[in-house]
Amino acid sequence: MTDKAPADLGFRMPAEWEPHARCWMAWPCREELWGERLDEARAAYADVARAIADFEPVTMVARPEQVAGASLRCGSGVSVLPLDLDDSWMRDTGPSFLVDEAGAVAGVDWRFNGWGGKYRPFDKDAAAAGAILDHLGLPAFHAPIVLEGGAIHVDGAGTAMTTEQCLLDPSRNPGLDRAEIEDCLRRHLGVRKTIWLGRGLEGDETDGHVDNLACFVRPGTVLALAAGDSDDPDFEVLADNLARLRAARDANGRELEVIEVPRPRLAHRAADGARLVRSYVNFYVANGGVLVPAFGDDNDRQALEIIAAAFPGRRTVPLTAAATIVEGGGGIHCVTLQQPAAAAAA
Repeated sequence: MTDKAPADLGFRMPAEWEPHARCWMAWPCREELWGERLDEARAAYADVARAIADFEPVTMVARPEQVAGASLRCGSGVSVLPLDLDDSWMRDTGPSFLVDEAGAVAGVDWRFNGWGGKYRPFDKDAAAAGAILDHLGLPAFHAPIVLEGGAIHVDGAGTAMTTEQCLLDPSRNPGLDRAEIEDCLRRHLGVRKTIWLGRGLEGDETDGHVDNLACFVRPGTVLALAAGDSDDPDFEVLADNLARLRAARDANGRELEVIEVPRPRLAHRAADGARLVRSYVNFYVANGGVLVPAFGDDNDRQALEIIAAAFPGRRTVPLTAAATIVEGGGGIHCVTLQQPAAAAAA
């Protein structure tokens, strides 16, 4: 641990398509979230873990008493690490990994408060990032703001994306303005420019995480969720985000190429009728592959083709496990976290 900011020491957050050492995940454990679907959720997480293990190592963290069950479900290709947890959204509770030009790896340990206090307890999840960095023997930089990993996306070349709805939410960072948050991202992620989208999808408990809305696929190019029907309740929100992206410039002054991805049809949870927050943009980029949500939807094929074209040279794999994971409020990107390879920076 050090009091200096990562950027001051030459660290940056790499893009998700840069080489990985492994993928981190967390075993579903919050029974009040999943209810009778907990076993189904565990099967879905195991499916995702095994699919990613075809491309890179995977470590699943699990409560100590659940390690044996997680190991059995995930199989020999996935390692399991005992760790006390409150929930199972590794993207949001794990560290934001960093690299420097010498090839060193470190991590940012953000403050975590259960998505603005929506889910309690969250003390074990708040400690998870530090525990993982300690397990790996990597330096930990403790950031002064509340931030979940799904709230940010970077191009690895100086540009970050986030949403006003999430990072300016008073339940996360009361009293902080846009400039103060941008400065924190600059100092901790090594970015020079932050592109602000507006709001997220209706019903999103994360208050507008950007990983359901847009992502970089290379510097200067963004995949962004679009609603083709003006009757869609998110039509204006998504149109506004697209307009912001097309008007933006990245850290190097470039206009962005914006590639639209259709959204899946609207769907609702059978148990309570709540709207499911489904997005094809919520995918995971692995070494040599892209794991894409599939919902048995008419737009699955088109979305898969668009994403495959954006990542030439990688094998694109549709995962129907996403249909179960969204029942808990997230997606494939939400349950995964890439650890960059040390050689990625060298």
